[in-house]
Amino acid sequence: MFPIYDVIVVGAGHAGCEAAHAAARMGSKVLLCTMNMNTIAQMSCNPAMGGVAKGQIVREIDALGGMSGIISDKSMIQFRMLNRSKGPAMWSPRSQNDRMMFAEEWRLALEQTPNVDFWQEMITGLVVKNGELKGVRTSIGLEILGKSVVLTNGTFLNGLIHIGEKQFGGGRTGEAAARGITEQLVELGFESGRMKTGTPPRVDGRSLDYSKMEVQYGDENPEKFSYSDSTTALKEQRTCWITYTNKKVHSTLEEGFDRSPMFNGRIQGLGPRYCPSIEDKINRFAERDRHQIFVEPEGWNTVEMYINGFSTSLPEDVQYKAIRKIAGFENAKMFRPGYAIEYDFFPPTQLKLTLETQLMENLYFAGQINGTTGYEEAACQGLVAGINASLKAQEKDPFLLKRSDAYIGVLIDDLINKGTEEPYRMFTSRAEFRLLLRQDNADLRLTQKGFDIGLASDERLAKMNTKKEETAKLINDLKQKKFSPESVNEGLEEIGSSTIKEKISAEKLLKRPQIGLQILKTFNTEIDAYLSKYPTEVLEQAEIQIKYDSYIEKEQQMVDKLSNMENFKIPLKFDYIAIPALSAEGKQKLNKVRPETMGQASRISGVTPADLSIITVYLGR
Repeated sequence: MFPIYDVIVVGAGHAGCEAAHAAARMGSKVLLCTMNMNTIAQMSCNPAMGGVAKGQIVREIDALGGMSGIISDKSMIQFRMLNRSKGPAMWSPRSQNDRMMFAEEWRLALEQTPNVDFWQEMITGLVVKNGELKGVRTSIGLEILGKSVVLTNGTFLNGLIHIGEKQFGGGRTGEAAARGITEQLVELGFESGRMKTGTPPRVDGRSLDYSKMEVQYGDENPEKFSYSDSTTALKEQRTCWITYTNKKVHSTLEEGFDRSPMFNGRIQGLGPRYCPSIEDKINRFAERDRHQIFVEPEGWNTVEMYINGFSTSLPEDVQYKAIRKIAGFENAKMFRPGYAIEYDFFPPTQLKLTLETQLMENLYFAGQINGTTGYEEAACQGLVAGINASLKAQEKDPFLLKRSDAYIGVLIDDLINKGTEEPYRMFTSRAEFRLLLRQDNADLRLTQKGFDIGLASDERLAKMNTKKEETAKLINDLKQKKFSPESVNEGLEEIGSSTIKEKISAEKLLKRPQIGLQILKTFNTEIDAYLSKYPTEVLEQAEIQIKYDSYIEKEQQMVDKLSNMENFKIPLKFDYIAIPALSAEGKQKLNKVRPETMGQASRISGVTPADLSIITVYLGR
């Protein structure tokens, strides 16, 4: 009935979709298994993509040849570039999306990808014979064989939903939990744990009074995620709104704290620290009289609203009473209450940097099964797992991203070397080379890598090379172009910048904090005409590289210094236990993580500089 697949992907969320698409694009025969074909790429939580650091990840996925950026663009209803007032390392694209359109676009993209087959049924276990992975087993007892399996189970592994004192099994509201896989993996020797996440109530937008809220518009000139020409920027946008909780809301919520599963001990799993529930906010920040609430449309035409900032697992009657005390929500009608969900995960220190498990060859984990939270974090893991599963099936070298290559590299390195005891979320502060890892240059950093493994297209590579060449030419021209005092001093005075006494290059003027290329164009009609020939992305790239040249150079020097450690390989079967001089904690952590390089070993929590020196001696260096 089934062929032997190169890659079997279990779960069709953000991680599973990227894994299936990547592996198939690279020539592997792929089977995507899901419990429900109608919920492929479901936005289970907020209808948005990107944000601080997350937007950089979406751009990186796109640069490598993944689909999250394109799907986000096609289903976008609003775009904002966050942190524009800060330096370019902090600029982060974010979109509001049409939830139904997002899922539909992903399904259509997968259906139009050659080499992808689908199977709708619960996967209850793996087929393992003589210690080797052979495929997956379905709920009706079918055995589907494959060379590798990528598990992207999201919140479905023994999922348990909590609403007040009520609890019931489920991976999402209205969908069954997945059972059997955790138990089998634990039998095989894997360590598992429990985590939790939550979601807010959804309300009827027709019942809200928007005159009592602040309007949040999209950017005047919206951009897009994808570097390709397959999508276009928005011509019109939907607005969002901001309102606030108050003391009455807080006191109403507190009335239900004794029935809260979070406070009465029914929830055992740890929740995301950086996305706390409303009851957690009130408890942790008791001194605050109000908390911000974002009212986000679920799509172009629907009246359903997502109440961002009001995630809760309190009883539904408490939620209803409290939400009606928020300004603008006095007559709110709820579509469904918020809830918390507990689920199984597997500590990611059990993985290799390829996201293949250490215990079982050809088995890969991606997404929330690894203890992460967020669509973007899941999608990039799915992409890397799908790429590596495909490469292994084709007997090719693995694909690895270093911390200096991408936020994706930072995320995977953090998970494997540090592990996580709470849902991991990406932040710009986690990346030590964030000036190199900007959202605007993800294509320059990663498109060649995506092309080399057969994922990014010829057109993408050509477009990136054109941008690279035009940026270099423009920077060189700006170094050569000289301005006389009489041509620019009037403009400099107007913006409060010191005047010049002799000719100065355009490049040196650009290094002044008050001056950008758009201001420079106003100084001189000749330069205005010249710069107008270049696309916006080239102008932006040239300006950033000129302004931050010395800082970028310093970061690159740091990367070069650390590269020696990254190139210093450690044999996978190196016996740490046999080295008496190593610290007890060092032995334990090194033996568990099995680092592939000295660079990786240096980032493992608990491994001391003395431990590293001892290993170096034992390796004969």
